[in-house]
Amino acid sequence: MNENVDPQQVDAPSPVKPAAPAPPRRRFARLVWAVVLVVAALLAWRYWPSGAPAPDAQSQTASGGPPQTVRDAPATLGDMPITIDALGAVTPLATITVKTQISGRLMEVGFQEGQMVKQGDFLAQIDSRPYEAALALAQAQLAKDSALFDQAQADLARYQTLEKQDSIARQQVEDQQFAVAQDKAAIAADQAQIDTAKLNIAYCRIVAPVSGRVGLRLVDPGNYLQPSDTTGIVVIAEIDPISVLFSTAEDNLPPIAARMKSGAELTVVAYDRTNSKALATGTVSTFDNQIDLTTGTFKLRAQFDNPDGVLFPNQFVNIKLLVDTMSGATLAPNAAIQIGASGGFVYVVKADSTVAVRKVTTGPADAKNTVILSGLTAGETVVVDGVDRLRDGAKVVVRNGGGAAASAPADASGAAPRHKRAQDQGGATPKAGPSSTPSPSPTATP
Repeated sequence: MNENVDPQQVDAPSPVKPAAPAPPRRRFARLVWAVVLVVAALLAWRYWPSGAPAPDAQSQTASGGPPQTVRDAPATLGDMPITIDALGAVTPLATITVKTQISGRLMEVGFQEGQMVKQGDFLAQIDSRPYEAALALAQAQLAKDSALFDQAQADLARYQTLEKQDSIARQQVEDQQFAVAQDKAAIAADQAQIDTAKLNIAYCRIVAPVSGRVGLRLVDPGNYLQPSDTTGIVVIAEIDPISVLFSTAEDNLPPIAARMKSGAELTVVAYDRTNSKALATGTVSTFDNQIDLTTGTFKLRAQFDNPDGVLFPNQFVNIKLLVDTMSGATLAPNAAIQIGASGGFVYVVKADSTVAVRKVTTGPADAKNTVILSGLTAGETVVVDGVDRLRDGAKVVVRNGGGAAASAPADASGAAPRHKRAQDQGGATPKAGPSSTPSPSPTATP
């Protein structure tokens, strides 16, 4: 260890090294940015002269940008049907499960599966021989009791003669009168047995209780049938006419009830599952007597003529119920109706090719139009396409030729005005002023 080192030299800080010069690449980048700023300043000075802006710039500043391309359509007067849409199920007016009313063996089936039958047509035959034998027995008993009755009446006549001669006791005559009454009652019982046997024989021949379409056979010939059987022989569904059961909200009950009370027939159209094809047209026959508490709806039944069988039992259909029709209403296309924070509004195209925001009160609507209750009159033109970037007072260019901007008359030479020709060529309407350079093409609304 060196003992001759000066302490001042040990504690002294080390000298600071001078900063290294900037690398050549960074100096080149600074030079490039400087050149770009100088060129930008020269271009701004060259193409942005002092003074008032050009006429095109003035018009764009006033309208907030270039004119917007839109399509318009007029509000019209027309009739608006007030309809209710619902989902319904096709329900036969009568569905009968044909069962036997007596016990016996099924001897014959007189129908084909899926056949259309009329009321009273033969369907099935039960073995009637036991009941025919019971009928013969009841008839024989009737003959026997009738003979006893005749004999009792003859004896009573003799007893009454002897009583007048005071040759027989009064009690014997009264006993004979009771015997005659008993024989008369036996004859009545025998007649009832005969009627029962005849009815059973009639039950052996089963006929269709209603007109309709039979389903699949539920039992084959040869089986022993009893009235307690639950399956039955076949099911008949009455399909012409046929009905549709559907439900709607309880709020619709007052207008429907009022219309039906006035004697009007409410038309109902049944559509297929895709809601594109009309299957049948009918009328409302009645509605239920109570509202379903769980759903807040009530049921209606509509009846349809169904000669071709297009409506099938238990088929789901879409229902369109015509409740009323608004005549002479102001109609606007659905695409023109916009919804804002304060409600519905439309953009009205004015004669100076600008649009104005108009608040409207809407009513019923269909697939194309909406009823305007207030805020718009028939004949005014509204924007139906290109409303995304519009605002009150914005300039527009109408492309479909149906608006105010496209309805200017032709000039003296018979040609369309210059701004109309520019629209047809896809350009914007030129601005008036010393500059003849047309303004840039408007940006199409997506």
